[in-house]
Amino acid sequence: MSMAFSVQDLDYLTALGPAALNDGPVVALEQAWRDCLAGQVDRPTHVRQVIWDSWRRSVQAGIDPADNTYRFVGAHTLAATQATHRVLIEAAAQVMHGLLAYNPRGHINLTDADGTTLYFCGLDITPVGSRLLESVQGTNCTGLALAEDHLVYVLAEENFGIGLRQRRMHCAAAPIKNAQGQTVAMLTLTAEPGWFHFHTLGTVQAAADAVSRQMALQGLLEEQQTVLEVLNEGLVVLDECGCIKALNRYARQLFGVGLELIGQPFQQLGRSELSDALGAPVRDLDCTFLLHNRSQLACLVSVCPLEQGGVIVSLRENRRIREITRRIIGTQASYTFDTIQGSSRAIQDALHLGRIASRSDSTTLILGESGTGKELFAQAIHNGSERCNGPFVAVNCGAIPRDLVQSELFGHVEGAFTGASRGGSAGKFELADGGTIFLDEIGDMSFDAQVSLLRVLQEGEITRVGAKNSRQVNVRIIAATHRNLSQAVAEGAFREDLYYRLNVLNLTVPPLRMRREDIALLAQHFLARCARSLRKSVQGFSPEAMALLSAYGWPGNVRELENSIERATNLAMGELIEPVDLPLESRQRTPLRAHEAPPAQDLSSHEMHAIVAALNSTGGNIRLAARQLNVSRGGLYNKMSRFGLSAADFRKSL
Repeated sequence: MSMAFSVQDLDYLTALGPAALNDGPVVALEQAWRDCLAGQVDRPTHVRQVIWDSWRRSVQAGIDPADNTYRFVGAHTLAATQATHRVLIEAAAQVMHGLLAYNPRGHINLTDADGTTLYFCGLDITPVGSRLLESVQGTNCTGLALAEDHLVYVLAEENFGIGLRQRRMHCAAAPIKNAQGQTVAMLTLTAEPGWFHFHTLGTVQAAADAVSRQMALQGLLEEQQTVLEVLNEGLVVLDECGCIKALNRYARQLFGVGLELIGQPFQQLGRSELSDALGAPVRDLDCTFLLHNRSQLACLVSVCPLEQGGVIVSLRENRRIREITRRIIGTQASYTFDTIQGSSRAIQDALHLGRIASRSDSTTLILGESGTGKELFAQAIHNGSERCNGPFVAVNCGAIPRDLVQSELFGHVEGAFTGASRGGSAGKFELADGGTIFLDEIGDMSFDAQVSLLRVLQEGEITRVGAKNSRQVNVRIIAATHRNLSQAVAEGAFREDLYYRLNVLNLTVPPLRMRREDIALLAQHFLARCARSLRKSVQGFSPEAMALLSAYGWPGNVRELENSIERATNLAMGELIEPVDLPLESRQRTPLRAHEAPPAQDLSSHEMHAIVAALNSTGGNIRLAARQLNVSRGGLYNKMSRFGLSAADFRKSL
């Protein structure tokens, strides 16, 4: 407790007893007050310096001591001020009513740092909204404490206004400070002389300190609550009975609930396997909640028991974790239909079918030899679809060990097998949730994984390896293979039902030997990119080099061409690539002979290309296209429906 009192102040306090001041000091103070009003400058010895200085300031401010009227702030200003100081008023009210028990015939008031009365309690009422600054009311205990910024007391006859002097009440006021030590309010106790003594000052100071501490504690709690509310992690606080004490904004959003669940059992949020684990510490448990609206919420959950009883449950939504993972591993598609090079009829037909596939959410099968650019088409279909803002996850089924395919695609739970990740792991389908998964080399997928994939296609659900419950996923599947799946089905190496599920829409990416007119365009495109990357000034090809490129059979297709151009760019000595810069095999002039046929593809893909060609040539006229294909109009309609083709698309292209 800090009291800035002089020896004279202490003499006054020592003289205070159960009775009021006797007539001698009262008369002396009265005369000194009148002398001050009359203009006397020198302080009488029996008047405290702090009181004399305050009287002098009141006189200089032109305050009329006979004016007992209170000055008030406006109603709107008062309401705004009280709202601003809500925490202060709530903290001070409890202390003030407790203090009033020791001052039954007095009253206590609370003012802000501008001297506006915010709250009062007791018999003698100080109106809320009244202004008690010294410059407004003259010398009074609250105003003097604000001016001095420390604990003060003012005896009845030391007030400036006649009304306050005649009430014969003594006052003590102490500042309430915030955590930074700044005065934010003033607590003033007014008491009859018989109830006012030295210990009263200590009581008032202790009360003001208690309010300051309570405000600091409340501020800390609100700050913590604010932090909890802005966390991007759901937090649920449970008591020792498992009932909800608090849940932050993110948790309310996850479960779609409000604060009405406070006091309710944790199970009211949703049914899950977590209910039996609330008593023990849990870290990063993969948990699925079945919500009351029958939807599922998949979260990574941790449970932390508290020493005083109860637990804190933290929840991180799997979808958000997957989004972070996708950003880290780069699961986005970069190619579009505009970036696929080629003007040949074969590639344009494939692009046309690709654009049709992008307008649908149907499963799509892309056929083609290795190196033709099947993944480019898959990315372009994704970027041209409504899922373009979602993830694009590519999986090479042929590169995953057969016994790990299911774990890679569908994930696993902790302990599912030797070496399983702690806490389990999400599979590629979960990472692709809301977007597209590209299953390259689907023909190499194990038979067991084919069964699980079929369930995803049929039910839209995946089951992690070792898990009891399934999870809902929203994934568009694009598959690709260089194999003849029809033959694989006939040989029993590929499930027939899965084949038909995958083959809803299909397209074939033509090999490079079937689009020779694109070789020069592709070669120049790769050259420009390689020259820029390698910082070389190579600008083109000599006629002899281009002739070799055009004549070569390109068994490795576009991928082989790209690698050959990169090698030639590194070796080129001038502005043009010469034959000597090309790989040896491309200089051996081994074009595909006329009688050689490309590797076999599914018959359905050739049938689809034939239909597209007929529709293109007839401008979408079904009757003429059916005649050209030598099929009935009804049969053509059925085949178009199976391949997802619309005559309107071909009419627009004319």
